[in-house]
Parts: sequence; C-alpha cells; structure tokens
Amino acid sequence: MDQHSAVLTLLTSGIVHCQAVAIEHSSVIVGLMLTGLIGSFGHCAGMCGPFVLSQTVARLDAVAAPDMREWHRLAGAALLPYHLGRATTYAALGAVAAELAGGLVDLGRLTWLPAALLAIAALLFLGHALVRLNVRVPWLPSGGTAWWSRAAGQRLRALFANPRGWRGYALGLALGFLPCGLLYAAIAAAAATADAFAGGLAMVAFAAGTVPALLAVGLAGHVAARRWQAAAARALPILMLVNAAVLGVLAFRMIA
Repeated sequence: MDQHSAVLTLLTSGIVHCQAVAIEHSSVIVGLMLTGLIGSFGHCAGMCGPFVLSQTVARLDAVAAPDMREWHRLAGAALLPYHLGRATTYAALGAVAAELAGGLVDLGRLTWLPAALLAIAALLFLGHALVRLNVRVPWLPSGGTAWWSRAAGQRLRALFANPRGWRGYALGLALGFLPCGLLYAAIAAAAATADAFAGGLAMVAFAAGTVPALLAVGLAGHVAARRWQAAAARALPILMLVNAAVLGVLAFRMIA
C-alpha cells in the first residue's frame, strides 16, 4: 500500500469512527444544541449580551460614517471570531471532561461514572427548570457573575477596544469560561459520553445553539431582543424538563 492509499484509508476510517460516535451520542448532542438555542434567549442574552453589544459598537465605530453599509452592520453583529473562540473553549472543556471521564472508566473501578454524570446533568437541568417556575432549588450552584464580568472587562479592555480578527477570537476564548450554571450542566452531559470527540462535538452543538440569540442582541440590541425572550421564557422550563427526563432515562439504562 502506497503512502497516498494509507492516508486515504486512515482518513476514511477516522470519518467512519466520528460518524459512529456522533450517532451513538446523538441524543446528548441534539439535546445540548436545543438547550443552547432556547436557553440563550432566556438566559445567555442577558448574561453575555453586554459583551456582544460592546464588541458590536466598537466594530461599527471603526467604520467611517460615509463608508457605512448594511454589510458592515451585519458583519459587526455577527462577531464570527468571537463565537468561534467561545466554541473552541466549550469544545475543549467538553473534550477534556469527557476524556477524563473515559480514562476513569477505563481504570475499571468507575464504570458508574457516566451514569452519575448524566444524573448530575439531569439534576442541573431540572433545577434550572424549577427556578424558571419560581421554585427554590438548593442544589444549584449559587453566586453571581458580576465579579467575573468586572475582572474580564478590566483585563480584556484592549481586546474590547478593537474586537476584530484574532482579538475577537481571543475574547471568545476568554469569555467562554464565564461562570454559568447552564454551561456546567452542558459540560456534565458532554462528559458523560466518556469520549473526547463526542464531548467536544456536544459542546460545539451547544455553542452553535447560543449564536442566534446573541446575533439578535447584536443586531437589535437588548430592547428588541426581549421580544423573543418572553416566548423563550415559557419554552425554556419545558425544554429543561425534557432534557432532565431524557438524561435521567439514559442514566437509568446505564445502571440497569
């Protein structure tokens, strides 16, 4: 077999393996994408909205008024480097968490770990649903993110001043670590796959789901984006309850 054929065979087997992993964990991947989509309108738009608006304004301010076109407004709100940076951080967190979980399972003593992680994710999603229904939930992580936002704003000021290209990507990388209960639940679900590729892919799907809401904030601002938040606020608890039920069933099947 020549070198070209060997590379082609290796590439083909890799693609087949990735497809098999994606299909095997499709319930988690699709669930996290939907969670990001609905959850972002009811949750992420408020938390990450100021960062998005700051970057959008900075990008538009860099364009002279006579040269301003609709394309500039759309490109300024899209913030593609920023979203790619967030997706990179999320994918890395999901891949590392899943790889660690898989390594522990391979030791032979923690075969119950994926089921436990799914159960934790189910509890976190259930908690978020109950909070949206005005029910007090003692097991959710407490504490705000104001301190983190202030620290990020101070240390990343130079990047916010010109959030283009690699600077926007670096902002996404850094802000991907923003403390968030929804993110913790997504990482726990991704880690339960015990496969680095599946965990990373699940978190990329989650990141992709959050883009439409943040794009709406960049285009229309907070006031206009709130038109969708009311509908999302009603749908979010239902989605969270469905996610909690699906993950709970998957956890039960693992230990049954």
